[in-house]
Amino acid sequence: MIKEILAGLMLRYRERVPDVSGIINAMIAEGIIKNADSIENDHIAFRTMGVPLLGIQSLEKIFLHYGYQKRDAYHFPAKKLDAYWYAPADTRLPRIFLSELRVQDLSAAAQRIIHAYTREVKVDPVTQLNLDDATAVDTFLHSGLWRTPTLADFQALSAESEYAAWVIYNRYYLNHFTISVHNLPAGYNTVAQFNTFLEKHGFILNDAGGKIKISPDGNLLQSATVAKKILATFAGGEQAEIAGSYVEFAERKVLPAFTHLPQDQLTRAHRREGFEAGNADKIFESTYNAQTGRK
Repeated sequence: MIKEILAGLMLRYRERVPDVSGIINAMIAEGIIKNADSIENDHIAFRTMGVPLLGIQSLEKIFLHYGYQKRDAYHFPAKKLDAYWYAPADTRLPRIFLSELRVQDLSAAAQRIIHAYTREVKVDPVTQLNLDDATAVDTFLHSGLWRTPTLADFQALSAESEYAAWVIYNRYYLNHFTISVHNLPAGYNTVAQFNTFLEKHGFILNDAGGKIKISPDGNLLQSATVAKKILATFAGGEQAEIAGSYVEFAERKVLPAFTHLPQDQLTRAHRREGFEAGNADKIFESTYNAQTGRK
């Protein structure tokens, strides 16, 4: 059932994010993989608003229902965000990363704009779902929770929090999926090598904090493309180009206790687990204007 939900998410995500098919096709053409099913999806991520009836406490119910376990908390003071990650019961499935905006920490003006939309939600929408109905859950994750915002409201929010602006328009749309590069063939199985491959094929990488984001222990390395612009239609028919979603890449190194194991015996349990706030903080910026405006 959860596989059907994830498949629905990825189908729409690939349709909306050209870099996904572009990267996969380049990988196939270069002989790195045979097909898209050869890719291990390290994790997928969603952004939410921290308001009553919504936010992490609501969205997580879907994944907890399907056996995911809530793990570590992360905090991003400058961006006014909190997050958790969730581990799947089946290690063939992606981890889940859920973040939410601390709306109460924004200016009064920004809070008024956000609440003007989110107060349309009268009950926790996930409690109204039949969580055993994969089609219903998939439809929900691609449905609007509130009315389409005006361009003026989007721009006002963007001036204070680009995360807030992204969510007010995109709602629960899948923010990114992540290719596990450490399981790719030699020559492509580090973030550094894979970044070289990506740039050779013309993909623009997020360079906030450097193109490679490295955890303090050195065992989690991440990079990401810059989100491509999409033509968004706002209330009243106004249109503007805004940031869509992006693709991330993760390299989880083998933990010291297991470095003696041969490559074909390594599993997720033998590699660095979890996430790193310092890395994630910069990857959030893949949808920010400072990155999406780069050529």
